Amino acid sequence: MPARAADPDFDDAGRPSKSQRKRDSHALQSLGEALAALPTARLQALDMPDGLRDAIAEYQRTRSHEGRRRQMQYVGRLMRGVDAAPLEEAVAAQRLGGARDALALHEAERWRAELLADDAALTRWVADHPQDDVQHLRALVRSARDEARADAAPGAAVRQGRAFRDLFRHVKQALAA
Repeated sequence: MPARAADPDFDDAGRPSKSQRKRDSHALQSLGEALAALPTARLQALDMPDGLRDAIAEYQRTRSHEGRRRQMQYVGRLMRGVDAAPLEEAVAAQRLGGARDALALHEAERWRAELLADDAALTRWVADHPQDDVQHLRALVRSARDEARADAAPGAAVRQGRAFRDLFRHVKQALAA
């Protein structure tokens, strides 16, 4: 029995093993699927060969499962000759953008909850955001608290009113500025 190579991902001649080539191929196909999921404008802005761009467009137009599978294999094969790093960065930036938006919404929700729960939160808000209209914010907080008290019937489902939503909009816009 021959001795096993030190690195199982490479054969004796230093070439990638069949398993490693398959893993690389699957990774390129996954990257191709992520590229196909990008918005058209962002996809058009990427620097890639026209053949690859056309193959991704064809994948997006294909409806049958088997046709999509084969087309993605073709995309993966075309991607072997392309530097995948900029394409991976574009996909990561797209995913990060969505996460960043979600974090901003969570931050606005957290501030709204704090402003409604505690008067000291208003002082912290003003210290963090001195450019904000404090009188308008106080009025929004007061209105949202009044609505919450009015809807606080025992056993009834709590329905948040317009002031609650307006306060959220105000906080979200102030955080974005």
